[in-house]
Amino acid sequence: MIQVDLITGFLGSGKTTFLRKYARYWINQGVKIAILENDFGAVNVDRMLLQDLEGDYCGVEMIAGGCDKDCHQRRFRTKLISLSMQGYKRVLIEPSGIYDVDEFFDTLYDEPLDQWYEAGNVIAIVDAGLEEQLSKEAEFLLASEVAEAGCVLLSHTQEVSEETAKAAIEHVNRALEVAHCARRLGEGDVICRSWDDLTEEDFQKIASCGYRTESYEKMNFEEKEVFQSLYFLELPITREKLEAAAKELLADDSYGHIFRIKGFLEEDGSWIELNATHRSFTVSPIPCGQSVLIVIGEGLLKEKIERMFT
Repeated sequence: MIQVDLITGFLGSGKTTFLRKYARYWINQGVKIAILENDFGAVNVDRMLLQDLEGDYCGVEMIAGGCDKDCHQRRFRTKLISLSMQGYKRVLIEPSGIYDVDEFFDTLYDEPLDQWYEAGNVIAIVDAGLEEQLSKEAEFLLASEVAEAGCVLLSHTQEVSEETAKAAIEHVNRALEVAHCARRLGEGDVICRSWDDLTEEDFQKIASCGYRTESYEKMNFEEKEVFQSLYFLELPITREKLEAAAKELLADDSYGHIFRIKGFLEEDGSWIELNATHRSFTVSPIPCGQSVLIVIGEGLLKEKIERMFT
């Protein structure tokens, strides 16, 4: 049976950064893996950040642009059927930050996929600098993405104090309580240190963490009615103006509650990648990209945001 691992985490938590390290672990073990970028958006920026992993032991595929949740799930199933015929031993799935984890299990347990696949590990990424105030929908997603995880890792621990990291764990536990989930995270349940310091033993633990079976109270809402992703293509903007605009958008709630801004810009024949949240702002060179910028958040004012880039 092909093992399938799910890497969950809220928007901007650092799933792709962890996925790169986790994929390298399996590649170094000589295991042929497929990475499946599973998103609701029309453009998947994170997939482009994984291109350098592709080779004899790693394939990278994506699902994007589903017209609705049912359409998206059908494409997910079709992609898994295709991957089952390509000799992979393990599939690593990185969904969007607003993913319903139940869809993962429902899909794998459905025929004919249950003949080829079985759930391996569910790994949850939580930002150590987690925002204190989240909407009730975001709180539910936070709880649901952690509830059944076999392993929970805090990201960005090197950027926050020990007290702030502990507060993030307490926040998750409050969200689990509100969702009527019996699970509570203790310090021993969470890997809480810089990912640059993760050892071979740590990755062995993560790679065999499995998953938990927990119940919690579902919240019914349409993700696209609460969370928005705005796409801006071929922006006529300089790097300096892009950085200034991104910083203002994150600092001013009059544009909406923005979780993350990510994308690529070509300037003077070279590509740069922008990845910005309220606590982390990076601009770095990248070999190739696509001229796109994505703004993700709640209650976004598209026309007002668009004016920032013109």
